[in-house]
Amino acid sequence: MAKNFALYDLWGITKYQFSSTSSSPLFTFLLSCLIKMFGNNDQIPLYFNIFFSLGIVYFLSIYFAETFKDVKKTVLVVLFTLFFAVLHVQLLSGMEHIFQVFLFVVNIFCFYRRDKNRLVAFGFYFSLLLMGLVRFESMFYFVILAFVLMLIKKWKDAIGVLVLGFIPILIFCYFNYQQDGYFFPNSVEVKGTKLSLDSNIFSQLKMILVDNFIFNISFYKIGFFPIILCAVFIYRDLKTKNFIEVVHDNFFLIVFSLLMICHSMFADLKGMFRYEAYILTGFSMVLIPKITRLIFDFNNYIRREKLISLLVAMNILLFFYKGFMAHTVLSDGGKNIYEQQIQSARFLHTYYNDSKVVANDIGAITYYTDIHLLDIAGLGSTEMIPFNENKKLFDQKFKDFLTQYGSEHNYEVAIVYENWLQGFAPETWRKAAILKINNRVTVAKEEVTIYAVNPAGLEELKRNIKRFNWNKNVQVSIIE
Repeated sequence: MAKNFALYDLWGITKYQFSSTSSSPLFTFLLSCLIKMFGNNDQIPLYFNIFFSLGIVYFLSIYFAETFKDVKKTVLVVLFTLFFAVLHVQLLSGMEHIFQVFLFVVNIFCFYRRDKNRLVAFGFYFSLLLMGLVRFESMFYFVILAFVLMLIKKWKDAIGVLVLGFIPILIFCYFNYQQDGYFFPNSVEVKGTKLSLDSNIFSQLKMILVDNFIFNISFYKIGFFPIILCAVFIYRDLKTKNFIEVVHDNFFLIVFSLLMICHSMFADLKGMFRYEAYILTGFSMVLIPKITRLIFDFNNYIRREKLISLLVAMNILLFFYKGFMAHTVLSDGGKNIYEQQIQSARFLHTYYNDSKVVANDIGAITYYTDIHLLDIAGLGSTEMIPFNENKKLFDQKFKDFLTQYGSEHNYEVAIVYENWLQGFAPETWRKAAILKINNRVTVAKEEVTIYAVNPAGLEELKRNIKRFNWNKNVQVSIIE
């Protein structure tokens, strides 16, 4: 999208039509500015992330130095925070999550200092202004932050948070609605959890509370123990302080605990830990200063504070678990992308560069080609959103639509995960080949299936697949 906006002034996943595919409009816009200045280079997102990673390290260093006043201990807790949130993987992913974490670090850093320095106050409010357009999950943060400010009777601050947080989002949503009839980007429409007041409300509530939260294994891997640790500190303060004092002294413990719960219920907790990286960074920033005695006086602290020490130990176990998972991503994740998605893009660029293609996992194939796209997952095609939103399963209507739409608009090739079609591949499509990779880590499935959407092109498609110089690690099976 950044490439198309920079080179063709079109906000879309292809250069032919508007499509609100990016869930991070500001990140996409900034990349387009860099492409405009420096040319179309696929490593620009990496350089962008390196720059803001240095910013994260800078602000974390100042933040923790005020607590520990010791270089070695400050370095230790900064490194723990970076690896606890798996930010080294986020840096190399080239996605928007490093920028999101940077804004949250700046926001927390400036929060308690905002009344003392105008520049710091500007940093707090300006970071709020940008957050919503970097990731739309920031709306949870705005609402929860405002709510907790109201609890301590900071009414003006609460209103300021809501106004500054939501105004850019509302402006973008208005623009988006004028273009395609949806308020939010396609990814938010498709992946977001909705609650509608109709006959499905009880099944939706069950999905939100039970499936997404109570029985969500990822929540227990990522957010459960930090929340319990926060709860212990809050409970202890409730014994000796009044309500306002408890909220004030545990402000961000409350904010990030509620944020973790809301994120689990209404957003995603998966995918290289990228969606929750900002929450884990926040937990580190607010919990580590609470356990400074563990670092300064380890032996005595663990004898006196057995429960807290146990909870800290569980979080350290999660630290190593995420480190192991991150290692597999760094080891094989890039290979997965190259062997599956980049190879698919190279194939399409060679034989079907400006053809009409049905696909999913659309980033590489649209960046490296000029195809016309129909995205069955709905991220790049609003036509497919009604079949994908609110975790809906495909049905006969989906199959009929895909059959008719592909025929009427003269689509030639489909390159998809076959099981994503859920058994509803159009009968007119002809399977040409299966591409398989090993050691799957970052891609959704090991196998990609290539179909001839137009049966008349089946034999030519097979010949093209046979002629193409596939990577040696791609197992190509022609369907005879």
